[in-house]
Amino acid sequence: MLRSLYDRLMRLAGTRYAVLWLALEAFCEGVFFPIPPDLMLMPMVLAHPKRSWIYAAVCLVASICGGSVGYAVGYFVEPVGRAILALTGNANGLDSFRHLYAQFGLLLIALPIPYKLIAIASGFAHFSFPTFLIASTCIRGARFFLVAGLLRVYGAPIRAFVEKRLVLVISAVAVVLVALVLVLKFHH
Repeated sequence: MLRSLYDRLMRLAGTRYAVLWLALEAFCEGVFFPIPPDLMLMPMVLAHPKRSWIYAAVCLVASICGGSVGYAVGYFVEPVGRAILALTGNANGLDSFRHLYAQFGLLLIALPIPYKLIAIASGFAHFSFPTFLIASTCIRGARFFLVAGLLRVYGAPIRAFVEKRLVLVISAVAVVLVALVLVLKFHH
């Protein structure tokens, strides 16, 4: 399954609509899409290294726009969240969540947690929208431009490594994500 997805993204990266697909994927990832835009960004940079900065910028702008929609979704579904918490017997749960988010919000935005979850949670917690935008722009920008830069400089060896060890690379990323979530959970 991973191999077919990777191969499909590599084919899309070579089409004339690749930039539109990248923008759409990055936007949708901020709201509902489960696949990070890096999986489209990487093959595009590998296919056209001289365009790496343009691809990273498109990815960043579309991602922040999608994250802003995700933030709005979280912000405006607060009544639903309060009702669910009341049904579970934890009517003050939202206030506790907001307090926790006020303390650790910037840290959470920096973690490699799926962006849609961060965006929606930030809106749900009424985290400062300007702070959310600035932090998202800095953190996601650093990520996308770092990926683009590394692939631009070391593209062929990285591509060979990823293609030979695709399952290992994806598994390592998943393990790191789970470890970070557990650290956060047990820290509080």
